[in-house]
Amino acid sequence: MKTYVVGGAVRDQLLGLPVQDRDYVVVGATPKKMLALGFKPVGKDFPVFLHPKTGEEYALARTERKTAPGYRGFVFHTSEDVTLEEDLQRRDLTINAMAMDEKGNVIDPFGGQKDLQAKIFRHVSEAFAEDPVRVLRIARFAARFPEFSLAPETGKLMRQMVIVGETDALVSERVWQELARGLMEQKPSRMFTVLRGCGALERILPELDALWGVPQPEVHHPEIDTGIHTMIVLDLAAEKNHPLPIRFAALMHDLGKGKTPSAEWPRHHGHEALGVPLVEAACERLRVPNECRDLAVMMAREHGNIGRGLEMTPRGIVNVLERCDAFRRPKRFAELIAAAECDFRGRGQGEKSFADKPYPQAVHWEKALAAAQRVDAGKIAQATADKPSRIPEAIHQARVEAVKTALEK
Repeated sequence: MKTYVVGGAVRDQLLGLPVQDRDYVVVGATPKKMLALGFKPVGKDFPVFLHPKTGEEYALARTERKTAPGYRGFVFHTSEDVTLEEDLQRRDLTINAMAMDEKGNVIDPFGGQKDLQAKIFRHVSEAFAEDPVRVLRIARFAARFPEFSLAPETGKLMRQMVIVGETDALVSERVWQELARGLMEQKPSRMFTVLRGCGALERILPELDALWGVPQPEVHHPEIDTGIHTMIVLDLAAEKNHPLPIRFAALMHDLGKGKTPSAEWPRHHGHEALGVPLVEAACERLRVPNECRDLAVMMAREHGNIGRGLEMTPRGIVNVLERCDAFRRPKRFAELIAAAECDFRGRGQGEKSFADKPYPQAVHWEKALAAAQRVDAGKIAQATADKPSRIPEAIHQARVEAVKTALEK
């Protein structure tokens, strides 16, 4: 019975990165032996055990056989005779198919160290094509390691997986899980570059895929292409270390431009309203958590208004604040402003970049909200108690006056 650290922990250690979690493979053991040593079983599909002291996961070496479409269609086999190399061979990439023994020796039967040095994502074997989740995982790795490139043969295999429909068998929860993790990586745009390159984005998020090739007015968008703009905005949200809801809102904010009639290009009047049902449909299909969905819908609907804040009347500003439920949810409204700022700064590239341009709208909206928040709604309600139907309008009007006074200073 021998124990090895495997997978990402070995990869990250060789790259000099912090190792967050360690996965172990045990060769030459049986479930009975593991239980006798005090390990606690947790695996449903194959034997995985928790160490009695550290709580870390230890899996018995195994092989697998494809029996049905999708990532769940596998039968796993474990026994004392399964070798470490057989276990590593079923993994996705060569850089994830390495092991390390207790003395720190690296076991690398598939050239993972060479591909690490060359910064290449390369599949271990043709069995890669049996698990469609691997398409998502490779895309996520591209976002985490943006300096790595995809081996041509691996890209070709991923395209073939999409063509034969393997990615169509992905379940919504797993798609969202991988997308969410990729959005939180160093350069999330790389995830979508890889997904577009193999054709998977059209199957997973067709509303987003439709944005590439859609032009915008060059005076406001020197980058012109809507898909490119969306990726710049997304990467800017990552650079600013924004949380997942803001990054997802940045990703989804311009979906309506994919529905603008081409005869109206490069203008996109009304794209905000066109985008809302697209965001809602995508979120329902992928079962996106409410926190991310609500901000993304709000961003799609309001990002134009936030950008035009300096030109809006006090009444228009209060209408937006009330529509966004900013008085009860000020933190979410602050996230909307942050996403909208990324939308503004995520325009142009190189010398034409908007990244360092001033964005006074943020302070303008913060000032307006603070003024409106100072209105004592309870006091107004008491004063208007004899005519309850007038209470909402009285509160609204008081907020308008407060905002007007604050913004005139």
